[in-house]
Amino acid sequence: MRFTWDLEIGIWNFDSQPQNRNMSKNRKMHSAQMASLFDIVSYSDDFLRIRDVGDWDNALNGLQIENSGGVTRLGAAVDVSTRVLTEVAKKNIDLLIVHHGLFWAGLQPVRKSLRRQLQIAFENDIALYSAHLPLDIHPKIGNNAQLAAMLGLKSAQQNCRASAAADAKPFLEEKGQPVGLKIRASMPRAELVRKLRKALNSPVKVFDFGPKQTRSIGIVTGAAGSEIYRVAQENIDTFITGEAPHWAAVAAEELGMNLLLGGHYATEVFGVKALAAHLSKRFEIPWEFIDCPTGL
Repeated sequence: MRFTWDLEIGIWNFDSQPQNRNMSKNRKMHSAQMASLFDIVSYSDDFLRIRDVGDWDNALNGLQIENSGGVTRLGAAVDVSTRVLTEVAKKNIDLLIVHHGLFWAGLQPVRKSLRRQLQIAFENDIALYSAHLPLDIHPKIGNNAQLAAMLGLKSAQQNCRASAAADAKPFLEEKGQPVGLKIRASMPRAELVRKLRKALNSPVKVFDFGPKQTRSIGIVTGAAGSEIYRVAQENIDTFITGEAPHWAAVAAEELGMNLLLGGHYATEVFGVKALAAHLSKRFEIPWEFIDCPTGL
């Protein structure tokens, strides 16, 4: 285990197996186009408005782990974990983009799982970039906007020619900005559920206490079911989110709302995929999605 100075890019490298890692790095440099980690991070920070969008402190949006400075292959995943990082290392991915980063548990000693995750990243020269609320709310590649588009409810933010039948606007303020999309759309409830199941490729829990023909649909990906009373105040009759507490099902009946739960993980795969595809096109490097469902 040692630190070595990389003369070519002018940076210190941590290396537990210097000879093998240098050979691997050289192979990647000669076999694939390399982009600058600094350039990708700088562009992503501006594109996602990382410094402007409020979030929970432990989200720690932006670059969480740097590598030696080069990127030949992008990876995208909803969460960072030992399983995900192990797959990333196997696939020679240099930069992993996630929605839920390393530090949700807050300040903690570097031991056990955190030590294991950091060790995998350091030994395999993997950079980690995380974007939580900035990725949820982005008007084009965000989770809400992408899911709306998958349901045929393209928002006015995405397409200025959107019809009044699918008139979308941000709603539900959290951490200083709206975190959901409210869409005026008339659609049979059964058709909406069918489209949602197809878009998510997973089961949807349906609490059908609202109208059979929707008039106003609210989308907040992830775990927003506890906000059902605030959502109801927006005159939304059909609420789509990932997961909810038990009492939210009772609240849906009392409020006369349709509550559609698509799963926290399943509703949040869209943003990281769209961001990775966008960066892949801009920086001309390949990308791959690492699918590691949580079951929630």
